[in-house]
Amino acid sequence: MIFTKLILAHLLGDFILQPNSWVADKENRKLKSKYLYFHVLIHTLLSFIFLWDIQLWWVALVVGISHYIIDALKLNFQNIKTKKRWFFIDQLLHVLVILGISFYYKEFNLNFIEDQQFLKIFIAALFLTTPASVFIKILLSSWTPVSEELNKLQTESLTSAGKYIGILERLLVFTFILVNHWEGVGFMVAAKSVFRFSDLAQAKQRKLTEYVLIGTLLSFGLAVLTGILIK
Repeated sequence: MIFTKLILAHLLGDFILQPNSWVADKENRKLKSKYLYFHVLIHTLLSFIFLWDIQLWWVALVVGISHYIIDALKLNFQNIKTKKRWFFIDQLLHVLVILGISFYYKEFNLNFIEDQQFLKIFIAALFLTTPASVFIKILLSSWTPVSEELNKLQTESLTSAGKYIGILERLLVFTFILVNHWEGVGFMVAAKSVFRFSDLAQAKQRKLTEYVLIGTLLSFGLAVLTGILIK
């Protein structure tokens, strides 16, 4: 498939065959960096080699030109604050170009959108992200501790870490249920208990421990219930 070959070329060109020194030079010198052009050339050659079809020469050329345009945009518009955001935008745009080429050769179609099972799984996974977080927050609102301990706990944590941990754990539990690996759910509960509740036990804050425990059980419970409903 053209898609898999181009993705392989992209992974090799963007990560394996691009030293950190090249990345640093591109960020400092932007379009004046010679390594930007070496990088684009490598992508073009890799695409041509993996496709290995003279009739698809234009595909390799499109990949190379689009890669240059996307990287040039990223280098010109990213800064220290937006560097992470532009990394994901950059990767998304590269993949979209490859998808566009694959759609042109009819390797993919949009029939999966009409698949009811796919839509159910997609909606369920979407619900387990931010909507589930809002549900849990509202359910716990009457028990939310207002104390120095809670403020300290939030201060010592990464920004929004609890929210993203909850989203990831729910999606993992949901996935384990869909693939009939319930032991994975048990592993998740055990791992969360070890890392989370040991710190709370040392703090000797019973109310805070109970609050976190209820939130964790609600999070796992929503994921389990959603997974069972979808199955």
